[in-house]
Amino acid sequence: MITCYLRYEIRLGKLADFEAYAAMWLELLPRFGGIHHGYFLPSEGASDVALAMFSFPSLAAYEQYRKDSAADPDVQKAIAFAKETGCFTRYDRSFFRPLFPKAA
Repeated sequence: MITCYLRYEIRLGKLADFEAYAAMWLELLPRFGGIHHGYFLPSEGASDVALAMFSFPSLAAYEQYRKDSAADPDVQKAIAFAKETGCFTRYDRSFFRPLFPKAA
């Protein structure tokens, strides 16, 4: 399994737009075989940082998602929404291999 960790910098005054954008991806990603672990929006502390995590069974499955989603009209709609609203200024993406407790 591979987990993608995203750190977004949200534009001032655009949290509601970012939340709408995030909600789109919560529904989109599972269509392509991923598991979305959610978005984590600002509460206390930094008001311009949001996080997200999602997983795929393998890096190959993630790469297939990237190819398949590129042609999806709903994905294009989400990307256009982010561009139109300017809800975030940048994001960083990192990949991790999760370690879970051993089964009893």
